[in-house]
Amino acid sequence: MALLDRSMTVEPELAVSTFVEEGAREAAAHEWGPVKRTLFRFAFSYLSLYLLPLFLQALALLPHGDAPIGWYYQLCLPAVLWVGRHLLAVDATPHPSGSGDAMADWVAALCSLLLALAATVVWSLLDRKRTQYARLYEWLRVGVRFGLGLTMIEYGGIKIVPSQFPPPSLDRLAQPFGDASPMGLLWAFMGASAPYTIFAGLSEWLGGVLLFFRRTTPLGALVSMAVMTNIVMLNYCYDVPVKLLSSHLLVLAVFLAAHDLRRLADLLVLNRPAPAAPDPRLIQWRGLRNAALAFQAVVAIGFSAFMMSSAWQQRHDRTGRSPLRGIWNVEELQVDGQAGPPGVEPLRWRRLIFDRPGAFAVQLTSDSRQRYRLKLDEAHKAMALTKLDDPAWKSSLAYQRPAPDRLTVEGTLEGHKVRASLHRVEEPRFLLLTRGFHWVNEYPFNR
Repeated sequence: MALLDRSMTVEPELAVSTFVEEGAREAAAHEWGPVKRTLFRFAFSYLSLYLLPLFLQALALLPHGDAPIGWYYQLCLPAVLWVGRHLLAVDATPHPSGSGDAMADWVAALCSLLLALAATVVWSLLDRKRTQYARLYEWLRVGVRFGLGLTMIEYGGIKIVPSQFPPPSLDRLAQPFGDASPMGLLWAFMGASAPYTIFAGLSEWLGGVLLFFRRTTPLGALVSMAVMTNIVMLNYCYDVPVKLLSSHLLVLAVFLAAHDLRRLADLLVLNRPAPAAPDPRLIQWRGLRNAALAFQAVVAIGFSAFMMSSAWQQRHDRTGRSPLRGIWNVEELQVDGQAGPPGVEPLRWRRLIFDRPGAFAVQLTSDSRQRYRLKLDEAHKAMALTKLDDPAWKSSLAYQRPAPDRLTVEGTLEGHKVRASLHRVEEPRFLLLTRGFHWVNEYPFNR
């Protein structure tokens, strides 16, 4: 560093010009080796296939913009079904479940991989005389920047306004700790602290916004890479079914950061000067560059505002209260006209728990929990039920509320006639939500 300081002191203009010249030499496209050319063709093919539906989904936010994504899925579905049935011997029929790791998603990823490999072979045969793809590589980086940036802003927005992780519901709080699934534990952990959720969202959002601008892309890639590494580990270690998406997003962030790997290593690891980044000038006309910059800013700000507005509405919907909200303990239960513990496990009710509209839970005598989607008809005192993991399953119950703290429920469930009398208990003050923050702790409060 001493030699560097003296050179900068004696001949600063010469040192700066040296860095600029090195950057210019890096900008000059050299001939690529055959391995590098082949890897680029594959990367371009696969990443283009992966980014296409992301951009089509973003286009669906515009008025009448949802048609292209529908056409895309209609075009891809026959191939996914054929590969699943004939090559893998699995059923790859897609179904709405909220999971991003369904069999259809894995088969679709395999189809993209096979198609990218085929495109690489054909491209290599037809374009074998080309020596480099420097300009096409820069355009690919632009596509990856915007695709990753939009997704980071989307997921950041629904955490900045905490809608992805709402506060734990009553049935979650009443659930025995050890009976929670790993994903349920993670959701309760995040939902119990809105400030931490907002912090996580700001980190994602910041990485996404930085990717929208060329000069801040290296920093945006590093921020996104750090954030996505943590998210990928959470998804894998807590069995959250977003492994495919999060892994791809991490790969996109690494792809962008790798462009500046040598310069970052010089600056952060090897403690030596790094040359200025080359400017590829994909758009030559200055006025058009300024217009593109303004458009990028408008998209980043507008999409951020849209996602936060949507998250606010979603949070309002998720934090509403059911008219029957409360924990209702079973006083008397009859199954097929017989009192006493029923022989059918799902009907061994201990309590019913209502919290948010659209759902309720049954806690059994074994302390396990069953959750149902609920459509409550207050006018006719009816409850229409479906199962979270089986939308085709349907049932209905009638209810009466003779007093504010009394409830009767009867109907057919799991093929049996059910009648239950319940009373509402005083809502506990759950320590998870009431402990609060303390600067001073004489002893660890680890309960």
